[in-house]
Amino acid sequence: MIILEKATAEEAAICYEIIDSGRKFQRQQGFIQWADDYPSPETIRNDILNQKGYILRIDGKIAGYMYIDFDGEPAYENIRGEWRSYESYAVVHRMAFSPEYRGTGLSSAAWELIEKLCLSRDIHYIRADTDFKNKRMQHVLEKNGFKKCGIIFFVDSEEFAYDKLLK
Repeated sequence: MIILEKATAEEAAICYEIIDSGRKFQRQQGFIQWADDYPSPETIRNDILNQKGYILRIDGKIAGYMYIDFDGEPAYENIRGEWRSYESYAVVHRMAFSPEYRGTGLSSAAWELIEKLCLSRDIHYIRADTDFKNKRMQHVLEKNGFKKCGIIFFVDSEEFAYDKLLK
């Protein structure tokens, strides 16, 4: 059974380990989306303290981490392209999975659970972004119904912007 739930302060170190593993995995694929100092352990602690850090738990074990925010993303105000909606949305950042779960379809399960969370909050729209070289995340987003809308400038780089309208 896979569960999406808010991370606790006691789980911050495990969440950061998953993020750091994701950073290393990006480098193995030949690109850098997450710099050495971002996301940092403090970033993850702040996510959790602000009630925006979420984990995926499989049979009691933390399998993934992500940031989900329902307050908008300032970087998304300026897009080269066009969003498909301007209604309230959730934004998902910093999605990473424990190495033992990569390639198992967990990302699709994660997006399904994120969508259920959004709908439970009466949010019918999700936005996300990823690096130009992050082909794996582009594939995951497109496979899960996201559409590429354009380019945004986020944290010192341009990123592809994606969105998904929920039914």
